[in-house]
Amino acid sequence: MAVYTEVPDDEIEAFAASYGLGEVLSFKGIAEGVENSNYLVVTERDQYILTLYEKRVQPKDLPFFLGLMEHLAAAQFTCPTPLRDLEGRNLRELCGRPAALVSFLSGLYVRKPRAKHCELAGRALAQLHECGKNFEIQRKNALGPDGWRPLFERFSDQADEISAGLGDEIRNELDVLLPAWPADLPGGVIHADLFPDNIFFRGDELSGVIDFYFACNDFFAYDVAICLNAWCFEPDYSFNITKGQALLRGYQSVRPLADSERNALPLLARGSALRFLLTRSYDWLNTAPDAFVKPHNPNDYLRRLRFHQAIKTVGEYGIEVP
Repeated sequence: MAVYTEVPDDEIEAFAASYGLGEVLSFKGIAEGVENSNYLVVTERDQYILTLYEKRVQPKDLPFFLGLMEHLAAAQFTCPTPLRDLEGRNLRELCGRPAALVSFLSGLYVRKPRAKHCELAGRALAQLHECGKNFEIQRKNALGPDGWRPLFERFSDQADEISAGLGDEIRNELDVLLPAWPADLPGGVIHADLFPDNIFFRGDELSGVIDFYFACNDFFAYDVAICLNAWCFEPDYSFNITKGQALLRGYQSVRPLADSERNALPLLARGSALRFLLTRSYDWLNTAPDAFVKPHNPNDYLRRLRFHQAIKTVGEYGIEVP
């Protein structure tokens, strides 16, 4: 979340009035995140999050994102729920941007997740996969394997500016992963970006999942691999097997992984590390030095990728193999 588009007071008051929410009591920007402009809106009735979708979000994808949140909320999955205005619309326009108002979730994200947090995150991920099974709208993973080589070619001539030899390392990894990528694992709606800052906790209790703007249809186990990368590495880039065990235990308490998914997990973990290495490398090289939001260092994911390259058995992630 961030603020790229400033909204005048009179426009936010008129926007809130179209939802029948009463007087706007306060309105302030939220400075975290990278994709959209976000505001906390407090009215006589409640607190809400207003999102203005910026250029990196395709308007054609918004019915999927908003519809998915409505679908998950109806299935009792705790996530922001898009509001509908007095005319029944969940997507509007504000200050020349597509805009939506969603319910506010209380809680904080944990900056230093413990094993308990990892277990709850794994459980929530599996619940999301189960609750999303009957969602009818489809969205291809725009950042899946088909897009990795084209994205790399957009910065390949500058890759070594990030790390010596990075260009060749990525080329070699693409040559290994793409031919071996599985074609028939169980799949459906995935979050695709379930980092610690996208799960809120109140104490040790999970209070909700946010930020569905990378959600898409893909393999469930690929989503698990993304979470292993996001939740189970320490600041020194070592893999914490206790956290890995906890995350996988939490996931399988709701949805046990099939043998095919377990066997594919090392490859999927490499792929998810490469995906974030690619996007972070592109952003690192193409974000202006004075940009409001600073890009993540891609070397964080280069180190994760190298770890996964050395994995020989799925048991090294902490999963119990029958």
